[in-house]
Amino acid sequence: MDLKNTMTYRGDVTVGGAPAVRELDQLTITKVAVGPMENNAYLLRCRSTGEQALIDAANEAPRLLDLVGDAGLATVVTTHQHMDHWVALEEVVAKTGARALAHVDDAAGLPIPTQPLTDGDTVTVGDCTLEVIHLVGHTPGSIALLYRDPAGSPHLFTGDSLFPGGVGNTDRDPERFGSLIDDVEQKLFARLPDETWFYPGHGRDSTIGAERPSLPQWRTRGW
Repeated sequence: MDLKNTMTYRGDVTVGGAPAVRELDQLTITKVAVGPMENNAYLLRCRSTGEQALIDAANEAPRLLDLVGDAGLATVVTTHQHMDHWVALEEVVAKTGARALAHVDDAAGLPIPTQPLTDGDTVTVGDCTLEVIHLVGHTPGSIALLYRDPAGSPHLFTGDSLFPGGVGNTDRDPERFGSLIDDVEQKLFARLPDETWFYPGHGRDSTIGAERPSLPQWRTRGW
């Protein structure tokens, strides 16, 4: 486990505030909050090649473009089709020439042509690889992105499917909730170790281990 980064990085960001930066052995993660709905956006940079990818061009395109800087942007991945996660997508792609990716079941809901992803696909950021995990319920095509750090613990970008304290909003629909809690339990908690750090679409980060004891409570309450 990357204890040094765990001690220094907390991921506490605010709209208009400074980004939070985490340096892994092969990947740099920069987290920023953008308004007006306090969305998190994550810029990933491969430390060996300098290639960059953005997870959720949520809003405030000029700020995201400043974050990208002169290094360029190869890819933008949208975690799901809700508008607060892609307001800046069109402008960011137009200014950088980045390819846009999203799950096939949500891609049609985005404002620009988007290359489709499916469960088990991989997204590369230079020499680093992210696994696409399809989590059905918040939207039909919601995804998480898993980076297995060769030198430390896994890192998981969960969009709006998993937060500290529960799964994403399913509008109290029992079928959607059942699908999401099942996917989160089987595809995330059953597969990943407690030290897995996850980065949600809004708010603070957490770990799989910190949330694991609450799974039965989440299922019982139904949201």
